[in-house]
Amino acid sequence: MPGPFVVPVHGDVTLPEKVDVVVIGGGIIGCATALEIAEQGVSVALCEKGGIGHEQSSRNWGWVRLARRDPREVPLMAESLRLWQQLDQRLQADTGYRRAGITFNCANDQEFSELQNWSRHMDGTGFRAEMLDRDGVAKLFPGHKVQGVGALYTPDDGRAEPQKAAPAIAEAARRHGAHILTECAVRGIETSGGRISGVVTERGAIACQTVVLAGGAWSSLMAQRFGLFLPQLKVLNSVVRTEPLPGGPEAAFWTRDFAIRKRQDGGYSIASGHESEVDIVPDSFRFARNFLPALRHEWGSLRLRLTGRFYDEWRMARHWHLDEPSPFEYCRVLDLPPSKKLTNNVLEQLKQQLPALAGLKVAQRWGGCIDVLPDAIPVISHVDRYPGLVMATGFSGHGFGIGPGAGRLTADLVLNRTPVVDPKAFRFSRFTDGSKIEIMTGY
Repeated sequence: MPGPFVVPVHGDVTLPEKVDVVVIGGGIIGCATALEIAEQGVSVALCEKGGIGHEQSSRNWGWVRLARRDPREVPLMAESLRLWQQLDQRLQADTGYRRAGITFNCANDQEFSELQNWSRHMDGTGFRAEMLDRDGVAKLFPGHKVQGVGALYTPDDGRAEPQKAAPAIAEAARRHGAHILTECAVRGIETSGGRISGVVTERGAIACQTVVLAGGAWSSLMAQRFGLFLPQLKVLNSVVRTEPLPGGPEAAFWTRDFAIRKRQDGGYSIASGHESEVDIVPDSFRFARNFLPALRHEWGSLRLRLTGRFYDEWRMARHWHLDEPSPFEYCRVLDLPPSKKLTNNVLEQLKQQLPALAGLKVAQRWGGCIDVLPDAIPVISHVDRYPGLVMATGFSGHGFGIGPGAGRLTADLVLNRTPVVDPKAFRFSRFTDGSKIEIMTGY
């Protein structure tokens, strides 16, 4: 299935022999990191195996939200919101960012109480959260038939266009001197004297002092290549893009049955509010123990299935020599087919519950692979085993909105600056140092 059209970014023809930093991965996290580094006059090369933003960075919902974040992400997301507000001016480009508000429906009193308690995490961020009653929800969505007692509304949250954002950031990074290399898979890293000394790509070697692994759903495979344990799995989320429809709601709206946000072209991006599909693959068994607590928590929202992905990943090489093609060269873009059954159900529920959108017409459907970690918060961290290696991955479906802030924090670690927020919760070592993996609930 073809994915969404992404603003094209043409990669550099020439491979640099040496830079200070190599960023692996051309999604929004990798691009934001490269921009932050290049703006400081530090030489950086961004290596992407396919095209800039062609995987989950262009396939997500396009929400820029502080609402209902894991409390450990709130400070970083607040920083990201501040960056989004000035991002188009900084990039000299249009990302489609707009502050339009996000509404999370509360189906019952318990959910209302939980989100009311969560809203206290917004205190001190400088951004607003309001608890709406039924009348308040009706003012935002006139004529709606959604069952509920109220909602959490965050008027400072917003939206942007995933197919525009990562390319715009990459082009800005290039203007500041970054090398943008597409169809240039990194096969592995090299070390000298116990620390990072370079990478080997399919087009040749690049010497460097620091490597940032921001490979999204591919990060675990790359980590395994050099002996690091990163328990990461993929979740398939199916999204519908509609034709433009005049007069629809401006605010994004989440319910268990559907999640919508208005697009810049006047259409909507639509997905299930809670259902996603998980292919059973070999890593499902490798990481089963790590994900068991999360599976218990999310059991009702995950649809496990056995498909050809099991055999595709079973046959995928786990170890390869740096002078031979890597798995990243055999799969430039993860482009899994969306669930037509699931998206049809979502559309049916949407049209019943939001009559104002009853006339929506489907323009496209796509599937996106969300890279998830057991505690659903990312790794943004130095890797002690390899001085000079920094990870920024595992954003668990939260990466688009938090991207600019995550890029700034990652760059802080690379450049040895004072971190914009405390990165302790995002440390890589939490999976191996005996720390209890915490699954946050009730938000």
